[in-house]
Amino acid sequence: AEKLSSMKDTAWSDFLQRICSLLDSTEKNTGSARSKLNLLHYLCTVAVHKEVASRLISSQLFPILIQQLRAATIWDIRAKVARVIGLLALHTSKLGENVPVSEAIILLTELIRENFRNSKLKQCLLPALGELLYLIASKGKKREHPRECWVVPSAAYTVLMRCLREGVRLFHC
Repeated sequence: AEKLSSMKDTAWSDFLQRICSLLDSTEKNTGSARSKLNLLHYLCTVAVHKEVASRLISSQLFPILIQQLRAATIWDIRAKVARVIGLLALHTSKLGENVPVSEAIILLTELIRENFRNSKLKQCLLPALGELLYLIASKGKKREHPRECWVVPSAAYTVLMRCLREGVRLFHC
């Protein structure tokens, strides 16, 4: 993580381009899925560094993570993508106004709603949703007029409260 945080802009751009192209790969074989999972494990490791998390969440990686969360057919990949999103939200020190946080919240809410009876899946998705909600609340509190992209849909609160009422334990996958 320290090496990543000290990268110059061109090296950082090259690094991001490689990461994004590997995640965005549409190959459907076992090796490709394993490579994505390994890359997501790596991202979980470096996302705990505040500067790296801030750079990653504000980069083109975040929309690709959202796209992977939506499109991945393998639930292990979806769970790990949600973990990366949650870790980025937890450890970022800055949040750019153009980061599509609301899109991530909407998608996580939909996935939880669609798979409400799957408690293992909810245990993977709820922490990411909670971290994003906390991030918006903490960053929005510092601004007089929070940006529209940080508006939280009421469905997210409804799903979260329903999960809490049903006694789902919130812990990371």
